[in-house]
Amino acid sequence: MPTLIVTSEPEDWPATIEDVEIVDARAYLTDARYNEARNVKVFNLTRSYRYQTHGYYVSLLAEARGHKPLPSVRTIQDLKNSAVIRNVSSELDELIQDSLLPIKSDKFTLSVYFGRNLAKRYERLALHLYNQFQSPLLRAEFSKTSKRWILKKVALLPTSEIPASHWPFVTDVAKKHFTGRGASRKKVERARFELAILINPDDPEPPSNAGALKKFAKAAAKMGIATELITRDDYGRLAEFDGLFIRETTAVNNHTYRFSTRAAREGLIVMDDPVSIVRCTNKVYLAELMTRNKIATPKTIVIHSGNANRIEEELKFPCVLKKPDSAFSHGVIKVRSEEELNNALKKFLSESDLVVAQEFLPTSFDWRIGIVDRQPLFASKYFMANGHWQIIKQDVKGDDRYGRFETIPIELAPPAAVKAAMKAANLIGDGLYGVDIKESNGHFYVIEVNDNPNIDSGTEDAVLKDELYRRIMNVFLIRMQRHKMGFAVS
Repeated sequence: MPTLIVTSEPEDWPATIEDVEIVDARAYLTDARYNEARNVKVFNLTRSYRYQTHGYYVSLLAEARGHKPLPSVRTIQDLKNSAVIRNVSSELDELIQDSLLPIKSDKFTLSVYFGRNLAKRYERLALHLYNQFQSPLLRAEFSKTSKRWILKKVALLPTSEIPASHWPFVTDVAKKHFTGRGASRKKVERARFELAILINPDDPEPPSNAGALKKFAKAAAKMGIATELITRDDYGRLAEFDGLFIRETTAVNNHTYRFSTRAAREGLIVMDDPVSIVRCTNKVYLAELMTRNKIATPKTIVIHSGNANRIEEELKFPCVLKKPDSAFSHGVIKVRSEEELNNALKKFLSESDLVVAQEFLPTSFDWRIGIVDRQPLFASKYFMANGHWQIIKQDVKGDDRYGRFETIPIELAPPAAVKAAMKAANLIGDGLYGVDIKESNGHFYVIEVNDNPNIDSGTEDAVLKDELYRRIMNVFLIRMQRHKMGFAVS
């Protein structure tokens, strides 16, 4: 994707950067060459962003042309709204307090250059500000009241106001920003699209192992899609991509949901989309959805403080209790007696007003039916861990932690299981899902729909091999093509 730095005057940006073109605002606005260009990243570094100035129109027309401007018109307008500035996340507020604690004065100004600051002490704060208020050059003003620092103002910083002594640093971080970040991946010649793959390098149980990530990248490259592995620190760069593929464990109350929401708002093709995350990560919602649509599940009761007595009477012991936001068997327990039930409910209901109680169906394995774009993708059997009732022993490390697996051709999976999985997943959306199903006495029961299913090299791809990755990347390709052509994408 071509990259432009747009300035008010050519001399406003003194550095030469490989594969980056310096353009003055008037030329960008009037030259037909830029109007007709496609897949362009525009870094708007003009001197003024006031309404109807050249700087304002650069971002406005960049959006109209399908280019990706930083800052966007939305960011320009948001920074004029004091309420938006005050409404910083709790994570950012904590970072502000920690970073500015040693400062003795009651006022402080921080310059942010491509997410960086000259002082290492403020590196994390600068990056978070860049992520929250997406613009290459920012100036943040803080004041201290009642022993707490408050973010009072964030403004777009014109190049003309950068101190001369800062320019060597600005030039250096800009070059690293444009040329250094993708050095770890093999570039795709004439890439039509760019796909960000969000991962957590420190996650002990990631949805995709290293081998799978490499196979996703290989499949994408063959289609002309350049992929880049990103982490939570790359939040401010989302607008630079055409798509986002989330390959770390999702939750509504962490950064994965913020990534998904912002990417969707910026027009990226996203898996998992924010609606799927909200629906799949809450088991209370899933229980209500399955019941309302008459999908067979183990007998289920949504429990609150006033109806806990129904569990023993209607479900009997043993039964299963689930926290609404449980994942990877965390927060899912089997209770065998009234005493165990009461102890578990006391803990669970202290964290959530609603809890899911479910009939216990003993099986030697669970079916996992993978689905993408409303089409069945793979069928795996996840066997219970040795001597355990779940596929994962959370309190054990080593080879005995997981049960064995068996992946079979989707055509050989029980048709009733595939049909139930498709019906359940279609209620969520058209993304990538893994539907867990139990088979008991010849009947199939949906346990849950996972928005972020495991795709591991050597497991889910045991039958389709590289074709599995190609099919998923092909969904991204088709949707990005449709979006580029102006068609609505669900």
